[in-house]
Amino acid sequence: MRFTKLFFLFSLMVYLGSAQEVRNDSLVYGASFMDRIKPVKGDNLVSNVWGAKNVVPRDVKNGIEDVDYSYWGGNIIRGDDNKEHLFVARWREDISRPNGKSGHNLWWDSEVAHAVSDNPMGPFKVIEVIGKGHNPEIYRLKDGSYIIGVMGNKAYSAPNLEGPWTQIETTFNFLDKKQNPTNRTYIVRENGSVLMMNKEGYLFVSEKANEHFKELNVKPAFRRTKDTHEEDPVIWKDEVQYNLLINDAFGRKAYHLTSKDGIHNWIYEDGFAYNPKIINELASDLGNWWKLERPKIRQDIYGRATHINFAAIDTLKNYDLANDNHSSKNIVLPLEIPKRIFVLNKEKVESSKNIEIKVISEDGFNAITDIDLNSLRLGSSFEVNRGRGSKVINTKVSEKDLIIVFEVRNLGITDGDYKIKLLGKTNANNLLFGYAKLP
Repeated sequence: MRFTKLFFLFSLMVYLGSAQEVRNDSLVYGASFMDRIKPVKGDNLVSNVWGAKNVVPRDVKNGIEDVDYSYWGGNIIRGDDNKEHLFVARWREDISRPNGKSGHNLWWDSEVAHAVSDNPMGPFKVIEVIGKGHNPEIYRLKDGSYIIGVMGNKAYSAPNLEGPWTQIETTFNFLDKKQNPTNRTYIVRENGSVLMMNKEGYLFVSEKANEHFKELNVKPAFRRTKDTHEEDPVIWKDEVQYNLLINDAFGRKAYHLTSKDGIHNWIYEDGFAYNPKIINELASDLGNWWKLERPKIRQDIYGRATHINFAAIDTLKNYDLANDNHSSKNIVLPLEIPKRIFVLNKEKVESSKNIEIKVISEDGFNAITDIDLNSLRLGSSFEVNRGRGSKVINTKVSEKDLIIVFEVRNLGITDGDYKIKLLGKTNANNLLFGYAKLP
C-alpha cells in the first residue's frame, strides 16, 4: 500500500512537471498573449484613497474610478473626434437595499455611463448616462451608427457617439433550448452582419445588424469542464484572424483563442492571456487587484489590439459592502501591437524554396532600421513559439518597407494552417511579432 501511494505521488509529480514544461517552460518570450502586456509606470500615486492595502497607493488616473461609484466591465473605442470613449457599467457604492444587498451585490442595478479621455489609459470622465444596464459592449455598424449591448433583452442605439441613445429590444432565435443571453460580445463582419458570442461561447448572427440574433448550428467556441468556469469572452478581428479571450473564474487565468472565420475551429494559443499577478509584475503602480474580470480590447484602424481593460476589484465580491473601504474600477493596460506583415508568395509556400515576407513601416517603427534580424523566426505558431522555425537568409528594401526572405523547409506549417507567425525583437530589445495569411 505504501509503495502504491509513493508511486502515485511520483507519477503525479512527473505529470505535473511535464504539463508545466509543455505549458510554460518550452515557450519563448512572445509566445503567449500575456507577453504582449507592456509595463506601466504610474505618475499619479495616491495613498489617501479607498481600497484594501494591496491596491494602495496607486495611480488613480488610470482608467476610471471615484469614491461614489463602483465601476465594472465596458470597452474603449476611438471616436471620430480623436478622443477615447469608454462605455462602462457603474452603480452607487453607498446604497443598501432592504433585503440586505449592498456594495458589489448591487451590480444588477447598474447604469451604463459614457466616459471620455484624451488617452486610452485614462483618466476617463463621465459625460452622460445612457440608461440602465450591465456589462456593456459598444460596436460600430457599417453605416457609422453604434449599438451598446447590455445584459438581458435590450440594447441602446445611436446615430453617433453623441447620441441621442434609444433603447431597443434584443431578441434571440435559439436552436433547441434557451442559451444564456448575458455578457455578449460582438464583431461586425465585412458584409455588415454582426457575429455575437454569449457568455458560454455560443455563436449567433444578426444578418441585419439590428440586435435580432439567430443561433448558429456550430460548436461553441469553448466549453467548461467540471473544474473550470470559462466566461467573459471578448472577440475581435484583425487583418489576419478572429481572436477570443476567455477568463477561467475558478483558475483565475485567461486564455487566447484564434479562428480563421470566427465560427469554426477555435484554437487555444500557447500559454496564458493574463492572470491577476500580471498587474503586480508589470503595473504595480496600478494596484495589486484581487481579481480581474470582463476583459475588453481596444483596437486600431487595422483591428489590432492596442490596449486591454478590465473590471478590477480589491477583495472578494461578497466582502465589498456599502460605505466600506472596498470597491471596483476599470483599469487599462497597453499592449505590444502586432506588426503588419504580408506573404508575397502567390502560390502555396510548400511548393517554393523560399518565402518572402513584407514588413510594413508605420509611425514609431521603421522596418528597415529597427529590426534585430538575427532574432527573427518565421513559421507555424507551434514552431516559432518554441524558438524554432526559419531564419533570415536575405533582405531587400521596398520603398519604406522591408522584404525578408526565409527558407520554407523549417516553417513547420501543415495543411490546416491558415497563418504564419513572425517572432523576434527590435534593436531596442522590445518584442516584435506579427501574423500573415498564407496563400
